[in-house]
Amino acid sequence: MSFFHAWTSTLPAWAGDLGAMALYLLPSLALAFLIWIVTAAHPLFFIFSVAGTVCHELAHFSVGLLLGAEPINFSVIPRRNGRTWELGSVTFANLRWYNAAPAALAPFLVLLVPLAVAWWRTRAPWTFGPADLALTLLLAPQFLSFWPSPVDWKLALRSWPWLVLILTVAVILYCFQPSLFRFVKT
Repeated sequence: MSFFHAWTSTLPAWAGDLGAMALYLLPSLALAFLIWIVTAAHPLFFIFSVAGTVCHELAHFSVGLLLGAEPINFSVIPRRNGRTWELGSVTFANLRWYNAAPAALAPFLVLLVPLAVAWWRTRAPWTFGPADLALTLLLAPQFLSFWPSPVDWKLALRSWPWLVLILTVAVILYCFQPSLFRFVKT
């Protein structure tokens, strides 16, 4: 029995599963860090982040399409924008208060890709093989692309009415059902 399996046998099942997933994703995280460093050195290294850029922009496009934001332009070709590089973009024709935040913050869904792959690969006893090396190369850019850009955050602010609605519902629930907000039993 390996050290990892002996160690995880002493933990609750869910903790062992999370530990296995974290261990599986560790090489991808390390590679993502290296890609981030070399991409800052020279624009030619953007080629290493193409898979992440495609997923990032597809997340915008898909959620925008589902929520009626009407995506009209999709690009994953890097271009210079002043002193920075824009790796991709999606343009919407119908961005409104109700669909701006979900469409703009959709790249958070990209983080589900590495988590799903790690869950799938660690379900049974596993060893890190050639297929996992290929998956590491595909998953590393996902860790660099799941965070929304500053432009995405500005667009998400168009959905400020959602914040008012959520806060109103929370206050009403707190007034009529305060036990829902009790996190520690007394």
